[in-house]
Amino acid sequence: MLSDKLKQLPITPGVYFHKDKTGEIIYVGKAAVLKNRVKQYFQSTRDMDIKTKALVAEIADTDWIETESEIDALFLEAEMVKRYMPKFNILLRDDKSLSFVRIDMKNDWPYVSFTRNPADDGAEYFGPYYNAFAVKKALRYLRKIFPYYIKIPRSDLGNNKLDLDDHLGLSPVGMTSDEYKSNLRKLISYMNGNRKTLIKDLERDMKTAAKSQDFETAAKVRNKLFNLRELQRRICFGDKEFLDISKDNALRDLTDLLGLSKIPVRIEGYDISHMSGTNVVASMVVFTNGVSDRAQYRKFKTRTDKNDDFYNMNETITRRLSEKNLKSWGKPDLVLIDGGKGQLDAAIKARDEIGLQAVPFIGLAKRDEQIVLANPKNNITPQKSLLQGPLLQTKKLKELGGYITTTDGFTLINLPKTTHIIKLLQRIRDESHRFAVSYHTVLKRAKQTSSVLEEIPGIGPKTRVKLIRKFGSVKALKGVSESDIAEIVGALKAKQIVSYL
Repeated sequence: MLSDKLKQLPITPGVYFHKDKTGEIIYVGKAAVLKNRVKQYFQSTRDMDIKTKALVAEIADTDWIETESEIDALFLEAEMVKRYMPKFNILLRDDKSLSFVRIDMKNDWPYVSFTRNPADDGAEYFGPYYNAFAVKKALRYLRKIFPYYIKIPRSDLGNNKLDLDDHLGLSPVGMTSDEYKSNLRKLISYMNGNRKTLIKDLERDMKTAAKSQDFETAAKVRNKLFNLRELQRRICFGDKEFLDISKDNALRDLTDLLGLSKIPVRIEGYDISHMSGTNVVASMVVFTNGVSDRAQYRKFKTRTDKNDDFYNMNETITRRLSEKNLKSWGKPDLVLIDGGKGQLDAAIKARDEIGLQAVPFIGLAKRDEQIVLANPKNNITPQKSLLQGPLLQTKKLKELGGYITTTDGFTLINLPKTTHIIKLLQRIRDESHRFAVSYHTVLKRAKQTSSVLEEIPGIGPKTRVKLIRKFGSVKALKGVSESDIAEIVGALKAKQIVSYL
C-alpha cells in the first residue's frame, strides 16, 4: 500500500519519483525534507491547480533517493529529469524558470554563466534547472571551493588590476590555464553528481602532496575537503520549500476564515509613499499562489501631489480597476491595503464606484497587525453578506485562536502573529511598502539632482556635466563671464546660458 510506504519517508534531503500504475516515472522532484514535501501531494486536493490534480490522480507509487545535502538533491534532480523526461515535469514547468549553466571549455580561460536559451556554440550546458535561485546559490558556495570566473577575465580585456573577487579567493588567481581547467572539471564533476568520487580524488591528492612534502598544496586540498563537507549543511532551497508549505496553509486558512468562494490565486497589495505630499507614488505588488510575482508588479505616480493618503489610495484603486487595466492585468482575487480603516474605506469607495463589489478588499493595520474588514452596508453582518465583502467565519476564527472587535462600521480580526495567515499578509504588506518607498526614493533623488540647466533649451546632459565639473554649481556659474563659459561649451551655447541665467 502506498499509504504504508509513505510512512517510511525520511526527514532528509533527496529526490522523489512519482510513478503511474505501469511503473513509468511521471514526475521527478527534489526536497529539503522528503517527508514534508512528498506528503503534500496526498493532502486535500481542493487547493491544487488543475495540472497538479491531474498528476496526483495518476500517482500509483512513489520512490525516493536520499542525498547528503540539498545541493546534491538539486543537481540530482536535474540529472534525473534529463534521464527520464517525465511528462509532468514538462507539463507543470514554467518555461521562464528554466535555467542552464554555461561553460565554454574550449577557451583558455572559460567563465561560468547562466542562460535560459542554450545555443549551438560549442560550449557545455548543464541543466535544465527548474529553480534558478537555488542553483545560483549553490554555485556561489561551490565557487569558494572551486574558484572560477563569472565574466571574461580582465587580462583578456587588457586590465591586470585585481578586483574584489580576486581578494576574496573566488577567482583563480595564480593558476595557469591548465590548472584552471582542471579546477573547472572538478566543479563539473560535482554538478554531475560525482561528489563521493571527487572527495576520494582530493583525499588522494592531499596524501600525495603531503608525502612529497608539498605542504602548501596539501593544505589547499585539505581546505577544499573541509569546505565540501561544510557544504552539506548549507541550505539552498529548503527555506523556499518551507515557505511553500506555509503558503499552502496560509491560503487555505485565509479562504476558510473569510469565506471566499475560491482560493485567492492572485493577491494584490497596495501602499502609498510620499514626503509631505510631494512625489506621491503608489505600489501594486502581486502574489501568485502566495509567492511574489515581480513581473506583475506595477507602480503609480498620482496625477496630483496631495498630502492625503485617503485621496491617493482612492485614485490608485480607481486607476487600477479601470477597464483598460482590468483587461491588461486581469482581476484580483483579493486586495490587501496597507493601512487601517481610513485607507481601506477610501479603496472600497473607489471599487464600489466602478461596480466591482465582488472583489474582496481587506486591510492590515500596522500597529497590532489586525486584519480590517469593512462591514457590509444596510446593517448586514459580515457573516451574511455575499457580495459586499469577505464572509467572516467565526468557527475558523476560534480554531485559529483569534477574536474580533467592531468599531465604526469595521470589523477588526485579531489573530496570533504566529499564524500562517498573518505571516503571509505581512509578507505582502512589507513588499508593497518596500516597492512604494523605493519608487518614491527614485523620484525624490531625481528631483534633488535636477538643475535649472535642464530648463535651458539645447543644453543636454553632457554639456551640463561639463559645466558642473568645471564650475561646481549653478550658483557659481552665474558669477562666471560669458567668455569663460564659451571655453567649455562654445560661444553660441555660452550666450544662451548667460542670457537664461
